[in-house]
Amino acid sequence: MVKNVSEPVEELYSEFIVKGFEMIDRVVKQSGNTGRVYLPKNWIDSKVKIIRVSKLKENSD
Repeated sequence: MVKNVSEPVEELYSEFIVKGFEMIDRVVKQSGNTGRVYLPKNWIDSKVKIIRVSKLKENSD
């Protein structure tokens, strides 16, 4: 488990098997100092799982 998401984590590609009813591909957009993904209004109160499918960008700080 990652305790502090600001610390670098080794990028290990993994495979997940997820069973569900519908899938949407989206890009996380910046919202203040966090990320946001908009989903359909009819998904409100539904349980969802978010899986990052691309590597993290290198920080240019």
